[in-house]
Amino acid sequence: MRRMQKLMWIAWPAFLMAGVLEMLVFAMIDPQDLQWFGQPIRLSRQGVYTIAFFVFWGITMFSSALTTLLAMSPFELNECPLEPGERPSGCPKRDDCCTAEAGQGAA
Repeated sequence: MRRMQKLMWIAWPAFLMAGVLEMLVFAMIDPQDLQWFGQPIRLSRQGVYTIAFFVFWGITMFSSALTTLLAMSPFELNECPLEPGERPSGCPKRDDCCTAEAGQGAA
């Protein structure tokens, strides 16, 4: 559940900003006037709009993901994804890892 929430924190604002970028860029540029290495692009206007939208969305998703990563606390970054009982023996975050050793050291 938490992972889906973070994904939506990244994808939804990026989707909205990709739409805004699409409108701003293509309000100034006609897709039929674009060239690639000196050659005209042989895509329809709709094809150029579609490719540009996904490129804009990818760039803004990367930006949102980086912002989400940098906003995480150290506790969130170091949180173990496994429940205490499912962690391998010897794991320092396992509940019973140190109890046996502490009992032996006290004797």
